[in-house]
Order: sequence, then structure tokens, then C-alpha cells
Amino acid sequence: MSQSPDQLITDVSVEEYFSGAVQDAISSRRAPVSGETAIYLSNLLTGFLNSEHLYDATPDGVALRPLAMLYGDAVQATRTEDRIRALQRLGDVALFISGLFADSLSRSLVDVDYYIAMGGNAYSCLADNDRRSNYVKRLREVFAELAVRFTECVDVLAEVGSRTSLKNDNDILRLYEIWLGSGSRRAAEQLQAMGIQPISLRRSRH
Repeated sequence: MSQSPDQLITDVSVEEYFSGAVQDAISSRRAPVSGETAIYLSNLLTGFLNSEHLYDATPDGVALRPLAMLYGDAVQATRTEDRIRALQRLGDVALFISGLFADSLSRSLVDVDYYIAMGGNAYSCLADNDRRSNYVKRLREVFAELAVRFTECVDVLAEVGSRTSLKNDNDILRLYEIWLGSGSRRAAEQLQAMGIQPISLRRSRH
């Protein structure tokens, strides 16, 4: 999916929206999540707002790759950077799906416990790699907390989803894609109702 040069949701508005939603969910659930990890969670939601960051191109078309395949990428990686990238993607996808789409997992061959175990283990492996990567060293405490408190973070994302309708058929991801592709006024109004302001570059320039 390519983004129209005349249409976008400003990064600031999206980041602020999810930052506030995550903070509200943490407060509501009294989740023992640090400020750094809260930022990571809001950035995760912001990143996956673009479905290209969530789905992969496969021989059968664009699809969400199974966690086992993502784990295989990490195991088969010959470079440290590639292994770290694969582990982080495994953890992020597992966290996002188990937090926002747990209901759909009940109809699949694997359940949410599998996603929680795979995601937690991926973050744990990342935290143990801090001596080999400056990138992981900077995020070691976040990865360690995500590993230990994976379930609590799942609950935080689930709370965000329930408050914003992020996980139903009219979710933000889908509305965003509809608006980008068609400029739908209805989609824009629904996004605005959820706190996201679609802005046209053409209108905003003077």
C-alpha cells in the first residue's frame, strides 16, 4: 500500500493519541509498567498503524507470517543484527496480536498462551544479547521488562483496544487504510471521533 502524497495522519497526532491511550490503560489497570516501556508500547501501536509493518509479502500474497516462521528467521540468522531484528519482530507481533486480537486466536490452531510464551521468550533473548549490540544495550531494560511483564503489557494493549475499538471491523488500522486509499469523509470522521486528526498536506501548505 503506497501513501498518497496529499494525505497523511501526522506522526505527532498519532503518537500523542496512542501515548495517551497507553498511559490511561496503565493507570486504569494499575499495571507495573515503567515509563520507558509505556513509550515502547505506544510506538508499537503507532508503527503497526501502517499494515505494511505488520504483514509480510509471501508467495501467496500479503499475510501475517506465523510466529514459528519468525522464530525460524531468528534461528537461521547468521548476523547478530538480523537475529536481533527477527527476535524483536517476533516479540512485537506476538504482543500486538495477543493484546488486540486474542479473540481471533481462539478460532486458530494456537491460543493466546502460545503467543504470550513466544513473545516473552523473544524479548528475554533480546535482553540477554545486550553485550553484543549497542541497540539492544540501550533497550535492555525495556526488553527485560517486556519479557517479565508480557502478560501485563498484553492487558494494557487489550485495554487500549477496548477503549478505542481498535480491534473490531471498524478499527483504526482499517479506517486509516480506507482514508488513505479513498479519502473517505466517513472514515475521516470516525478517525476524528477516536482522537486522530487526518490532515491534507495540500490544505496545510500556504
